[in-house]
Formats: sequence, C-alpha cells, structure tokens
Amino acid sequence: MRVLAAMSGGVDSAVAAARAVEAGHDVVGVHLALSRAGGTLRTGSRGCCTIEDALDARRAADLLGIPFYVWDFSERFRDDVIDDFISEYKAGRTPNPCLRCNEKIKFAALLERAIELGFDAVCTGHYATLVDGEGGLELHRASDAAKDQSYVLGVLNAEQLAHTYFPLGSTPSKALVRAEAEQRGLSVAQKPDSHDICFIPDGDTRGWLAEKVGSEQGEIVDRTGAVVGSHDGAHAFTVGQRRGLRLGVPAPDGKPRFVLEVRPVTNTVVVGPKEALAIAEISGARYSWAGAAPTDAEFDCEVQIRAHAEPVPARAFVSDGFVRAVPDAPLDGVAPGQSAVLYIGTRVLGQFTIDTTVSAVPVGA
Repeated sequence: MRVLAAMSGGVDSAVAAARAVEAGHDVVGVHLALSRAGGTLRTGSRGCCTIEDALDARRAADLLGIPFYVWDFSERFRDDVIDDFISEYKAGRTPNPCLRCNEKIKFAALLERAIELGFDAVCTGHYATLVDGEGGLELHRASDAAKDQSYVLGVLNAEQLAHTYFPLGSTPSKALVRAEAEQRGLSVAQKPDSHDICFIPDGDTRGWLAEKVGSEQGEIVDRTGAVVGSHDGAHAFTVGQRRGLRLGVPAPDGKPRFVLEVRPVTNTVVVGPKEALAIAEISGARYSWAGAAPTDAEFDCEVQIRAHAEPVPARAFVSDGFVRAVPDAPLDGVAPGQSAVLYIGTRVLGQFTIDTTVSAVPVGA
C-alpha cells in the first residue's frame, strides 16, 4: 500500500510513520506548512506547525529512510480554519479549530492531493481505530481512553475513512509510544505534546481576537435584560466563563455569575447563575456521518460536546435537515459552535455543529 504519512514533527506522527514503514508499506513523509510566517518559532509546547516542527519531522523521515516533502497549505488553512474561526467568534459561537483542521485540511485537502498522486491512504498519529463493521468501515475510540482523539475525527465521512490509516489506535498508552520512539532513536521521543490553538502560539486568544475582530464596548445583562456591567468586545467571552466579567451589580443571592449567552448582533453578553448553564437539548443543521448513516430517525446514543468531556447517554432525532439530541442528564456549559459527537459504544456515529441550545432552567425559575 502506498502511504502518505502526515508528519507534524511530534512523537506520535513519527512513530505512526515508523510503524507504516515496518508494516511493509511504501511510505512518503509530508509536513504541512500552515503558517505564512515561515520563520515562526515554537514556544514551549504551543503550536505544531513551526519551523522547528518541520525540522523535527525531516529528521524523523531521514532516520526512517523515507522521502520527505513540505507542502504549503497555508492559504487553504487561512481560508478554511483561521477565517472560519474568526467568523464563528464574530457570530457569537465557540468553534473548534482542531476539528475544522481535520475536516478541511488533513482529511480533505491533503487526502485529495494524496489520492491524485496515487497514494492509497494518509497515515496520521491520531489515537483512534478503524473497524470493519456490517455497514462498512467504522471509526472507533482508541484503546487509550486518556489519549483518545475520536472526538476531533468525528467529521470524517465514509470515503475519507476508506483512505485513512491510524497505526497508534490500539496502543495502550502514550508512554509506550514514547518508549518506542526512544528505541527507534527518534529525537522527538520526549518532545512535549502540542496544545492550545496552533495559530495563536502565545495562547492569548482574547488579544488575538481583539486584533482581528476589533473591540466595541457593549452591555452585560442578566437573564431578565437588566444591565449589570459592560465589556470591551463580546468576542472575548465564551459560554461558561466566570472570570474577568467585572460586573458592577452583584447578584441578588450573592453567588457568582457565569456567561450564558453571547449576542453578537447587539454586542451583548448575558450572565446568570451556574444552574442556568445546564442544557436540556441541543440541535444543529450541519451534520455528517462517520461511515454508514443510522437507519432510524430516532435512536439511543451517547453525546460528547468537548474533546475530553465525559459522554452522556442521550436520545437523538434526525429530521427536517437537522439533528437534535436530548441527553438523559443536562449538559453543562454548552456553546453554539461546539461540535456534538454521537457515539454508540466505542463507535463514532457522526457529529453536528451545535446551532441552538435549550436551557434546563427557565428564566425566573
């Protein structure tokens, strides 16, 4: 099998490429240049697309004895990930750029080019597994629950899964991957995991958004509409946030208040008690299935709303061009723009971007 190994410069993708070589595949390594700032340097464990990462990837490829290339996907990344991130925040939503990168870059743009060049599959260091099911190939959770990345892969469709290769999915722990990297002589064996948003390497998301979106003073109101404070830009707030509200009017019960909603049209932030963060229902029109679509319009499943959140049993409904999920127990702090990934057991059934939420606590309750 001809395999294109996506090499980020980290330990996971390096070991994944090594396993693909060891399995006898014809492997070529590629690093994706996603930033127009070619000299960008890595800061601690932030980011995954810096010049040091490209050099680390090249060293790993040289050690494995495979051809290596750097492909410039910066324009596509800007259009499909960065601009989308900005647009979502302008709309008062909370996007997941890593999930969007998987959907638009690694398993769309990269996979499309790989197939055009005659490769059979794209290999990555993601922790997830593929299983041959009755309805075709299925995406499942990884063996290591702590490292499972099936949530951010929930956007993959059946065609993409058919050309995907996850060598690390059945590995019991990240520690074993690092130990294997040491044994193979890979210099990235102890390299820190990347985290946060790769195109905001200093981690100051609020400052970065202020520069891109601009700041405009607006009101902070409670659930009744009463003004309780002001802000310098609604984009700086996310649902569930408690710190940094600087409210001028204390709550009647003296308890802390949290961001419940961001209204970009009026540049208003709505706050309220922690109990009001409980969400009884979520729905969205942008959905996809990771393999075979469900045969029933209603079905039991589990819904997960963040990469490392606990899945919650739920009932899902598919109708009129949208998916609605009603959890058995309220979800906490859900924001429009987040992705809800549906599971049946370890299998990823599909996902939808949350458009609307229904609070479990009515106003005035």
